[in-house]
Amino acid sequence: MKYFRLQFLFLLASVAVQGQPVKRLYLANDDHTDYMWTADEATYDSAFVHMLDYHLDQIDSTRNNPPDFQARFNCDGSYWIRAYQKYRSAAQFGRLIAAIRSGHIGSPLNTLVSTYGAQPTEAVIRGMYYAGQLERAFKLRFTLAEAMENNTIPLGLSSLWAGSGAKYSWKGIGGYGSQMTYESRENRRHQLYHFTGPDSSSVLMKWYNFTENNKRISFGGYAECRLAIKSDDKLGDLKRLIGHLDALCDTISPTSRYPYNVAGAFGYGHDDLDNFTSKPFLDAARSETTANRKVRLSNEIDFFEDISKTYPNIPSESVSYGNEWDLYCASMNETTARVRRSVEKLRAAEALSSLVALNKPALFADLEPAKNLAWQSLGMYWEHNWTADGPVRQPVRADWQIKVQQQLSSYTDSLYNRSVSNLGHQIKKGRNQRFYVFNPLNWTRDDIADFEYAGSEKVIVNDLALRKEVISQLVWRGNKKYLRIKAEGIPSVGYKVYEIRPGTPKPAPDAVKVSGEYISNSRYRLRLSRSGAITELYDSLAGGRQLVRKTDNRYLNDLGSSDKRQGNPLMIENAGPVSVTVKAVSNDPVPHTVRLTLFKDSPRIDIQDSIQVNFKDVKTWAFSFDLNNQTTRHEELGAVLTAKLETRQGHYASQNARLDWQTFNHFADMSEKDYGVTLSNVDCSFFKLGKSTVDSLHETSSQLSALAGGRVDTKREDKGVLGIANQHGERGFLYQFALSTHQEGFDALQAMRFALEHQNPLVTGLVTGATSLYPETVYSLLRTDDPGLLLWSIKPSEEGIQSGLVTRFWNINPIAAESTIAFDKQIRSAWQTSHIETDQQKLDPKNGSLPTRFRPHQIQTFRVTF
Repeated sequence: MKYFRLQFLFLLASVAVQGQPVKRLYLANDDHTDYMWTADEATYDSAFVHMLDYHLDQIDSTRNNPPDFQARFNCDGSYWIRAYQKYRSAAQFGRLIAAIRSGHIGSPLNTLVSTYGAQPTEAVIRGMYYAGQLERAFKLRFTLAEAMENNTIPLGLSSLWAGSGAKYSWKGIGGYGSQMTYESRENRRHQLYHFTGPDSSSVLMKWYNFTENNKRISFGGYAECRLAIKSDDKLGDLKRLIGHLDALCDTISPTSRYPYNVAGAFGYGHDDLDNFTSKPFLDAARSETTANRKVRLSNEIDFFEDISKTYPNIPSESVSYGNEWDLYCASMNETTARVRRSVEKLRAAEALSSLVALNKPALFADLEPAKNLAWQSLGMYWEHNWTADGPVRQPVRADWQIKVQQQLSSYTDSLYNRSVSNLGHQIKKGRNQRFYVFNPLNWTRDDIADFEYAGSEKVIVNDLALRKEVISQLVWRGNKKYLRIKAEGIPSVGYKVYEIRPGTPKPAPDAVKVSGEYISNSRYRLRLSRSGAITELYDSLAGGRQLVRKTDNRYLNDLGSSDKRQGNPLMIENAGPVSVTVKAVSNDPVPHTVRLTLFKDSPRIDIQDSIQVNFKDVKTWAFSFDLNNQTTRHEELGAVLTAKLETRQGHYASQNARLDWQTFNHFADMSEKDYGVTLSNVDCSFFKLGKSTVDSLHETSSQLSALAGGRVDTKREDKGVLGIANQHGERGFLYQFALSTHQEGFDALQAMRFALEHQNPLVTGLVTGATSLYPETVYSLLRTDDPGLLLWSIKPSEEGIQSGLVTRFWNINPIAAESTIAFDKQIRSAWQTSHIETDQQKLDPKNGSLPTRFRPHQIQTFRVTF
């Protein structure tokens, strides 16, 4: 790198004979990873290792060449490095690390080439954890991240990348299977720009205009160095390519589409299994370097460093381009939903494990291999070839997706179950049976808590901290019996302990009244049809306002039944002073069950839907609200978006975007000026707003349709359907939603808090300790003094609890925040780290606590030791 900087300064000073600056052109060789599309795992792992062997040899053989003409090669995922580490000796792996450090082998932060629109925020981050481990172990920094071939990209990804240490990205797309017209992708506003997130952080993006004619690839694709898919004249093709790059640079014309004197063509491997091409790149660079232009073999980073220094005023974009290949994971919706549930469950599992590990540091050491495999799984699950129409047969690809999901879920469940049990061991038990109720979120909560219980039905439950009885009831969930209580004042990242005593609880009326199809509590009155659709919903705090407006013959929570009367009579499944659950079972349009739960004095309506049959068409759960002049907002990933075009104060690009399906992470909200409704979502990755199409967003619609599953796209070329057929035979699908209204306009903090409480239920565990390592009644590990700061995760450091606790916070509000983070222990040292846990800045604790500052919408990660 030192030699390149010297040469770079020389090039800046040099001019051609004609008085024009010398053009600097960069060629980046790679192999595009179509993992589990072209071949199976073993074949790809072998290909990665042998390609790296080959290119390491090429690097060694050209090390004495001038810097521009030294061989370089670029991986498009850190999994290449992981595979090499697994299958090669420590000495060979050290050789690879040396080549990465010298800049001759390039790798991005991402595990593989992924689609991102369906991913939860934390899944994106964990999928880059292996790169973070390499950074810390070998004193490296990975500053590139990629999202290739897919035609779209989400807005919040820029902030997550930047927060993980990325500075640069390039995007090359493909025409294959896209529902967007060629014309909509040929003309970009900016071919170089700062891809900027809502928190104002950014990565420098290269995304050239895309054209594809007769299978001849030009700039903007994911193999820009390859003028033809098949060619016997590689050197000639590269020479012609360099001429095209030269012509691209136009700093003279006032209407130039690329007013830069520096250009790069990245990517050569296309869809090939392997790439053992090197010499034509060297020969082309040498022969095409002239007095007017310099051609360099690139690791891609050098191009961006050149651009950054030469052109400090690159424009910015802060828009979402929607979803395309991202959508195809809905063709295995239940498997994808299991991944989403496991990611959410990590929040509680890791918070619990933090408390446990502070007292027993070695307790989870044996889970380390499973943990690393889980992070790998999150980097792999959304691998971009969900089109599932390659040489690897669909059943093989589908089984691989299930295997990857199970690797994640197995680790999450093991960590959760072990943590629940061991926290109980660290609290002293009493004469009567006791259980704790744990809150993984960073604010005090009142909510229901379910403790698995097989004892007497006549018991009193006492809050030991308040020394009073709490209301309780017995409920059945599946084949298990639980003691359900209304828990109050459960502290931030902490617990309260409850005791079960024999006796008759104080008499209390049922929390909810049920009369035929009408169900009501102090907040709502609703009508649940036999088909499970909510056909009426009245909000008593809004003067009895009706919230349902039938739209296209669909109501709220409507799977599309033609006759809402079709189904069994409604059944009360659980009833008591805490909550009432009503069940609807119907075969219209397919066998499905709806469980609706209302609670005492709660603004939340819980909805649990299930489909008990395999299906092959596209299905949605429609939510048709009676709202006027409302605006829809939703959590994408690392961002809360306004579902309008940028020309109308929204976040969606007015060109080059696909607009029919929006990312559906924790919530979507529809709000008028002084009233609105928030819909929490666990299991669906996308929703459609009204009658939105590929190129139009139905901004004014008050109907939201959550994608329950299906293959939404066909190929233009042969009308083949993209994605896994028939949900890979799955016959059981679960969908969990919750509704709440609010008496004011949209508040992102309140919407996210509502969704997090729904999706992170209070955790219960049996108290079994002989002595107390933690207090016997109430305890809180962490607190913050700014309510707008959301704890996104708390966990032991990747290097173990001896290296401290890692916390991630999101200032979800549109204003800057200053907050002190305090623990029940004195902080000894603190660092701001990247999201992948590499230290960035030493911080100064004050009085044992950590003062912090956040930009609007910013997510930050910290590591503390005590």
